[in-house]
Amino acid sequence: MSLLEHVERVAAAAEAADGVAPLDEATWLWLRSGKWPEKRDGVVDIVRPTGFLLRRGEEVHLVIHPDHRRQGIGAAALAIVEGPATAWSHGNHPAAARLASAHGFERVRDLWVMRRPAADPLPELDDPRIRPFRDGDEAELLRVNAAAFAQHPEQGALDEAGLAARMAEPWWDPEGLLVATEGDRMLGFHWTKQHDARLGEVYVVGIDPAAQGRGLGRALTLAGLHHLHDRGVEEVLLYVESDNTAALATYSRLGFTHADTDTHVMYARG
Repeated sequence: MSLLEHVERVAAAAEAADGVAPLDEATWLWLRSGKWPEKRDGVVDIVRPTGFLLRRGEEVHLVIHPDHRRQGIGAAALAIVEGPATAWSHGNHPAAARLASAHGFERVRDLWVMRRPAADPLPELDDPRIRPFRDGDEAELLRVNAAAFAQHPEQGALDEAGLAARMAEPWWDPEGLLVATEGDRMLGFHWTKQHDARLGEVYVVGIDPAAQGRGLGRALTLAGLHHLHDRGVEEVLLYVESDNTAALATYSRLGFTHADTDTHVMYARG
């Protein structure tokens, strides 16, 4: 069994047990890119057959198979991680909190999942600034994304290769990437994602800082929601930083709510 197959098997078992995926999209794209070694050299560490420990720079991803938990395996694996590191607890798992505390990690970020039933009515929208993505929009999209997420460690790093990788995913739909423009200049975008027939996502909403204060965040979010609802989804979710008060206010007014169990926590050690 290859390392990727092993990671897929353990991750699937963990998701079935915990009700939340233990790895995010960016990590899966990295794993499936083939641009990482299958050997223990400080980049990828592995704990077989009970789980896995992956390290990419300062990012640490530790997942123990549900059949092998509460045996000290996670603590032993994390003990080999030296120096500064960050790690996510998807779903804010209590065991992850205890493990983090025991190894000198502190809680530094909370990422909320907010949800909205598609059956709830939406306000009407007629905004001539908004249209679907077209070939040739890539450079402006990357420019707006870099400006909008300059302080965001994951989204702000999106480059041409990362954009192409996402556009190669099975869920990619140019009609689901809505952009707001003024002449040849892009003001903002809302990239939606349809996971399956039932579930849609407000994948990324980015507004050029120079265009803030013009109602684009709400308009683009609403345009994407109409698109997903027209596709027949039953629920729409999104991820938002817990301290992003402006975004939280916008999403709350559009009917999104957050439950305490829908929180992802990042731990960090300097």
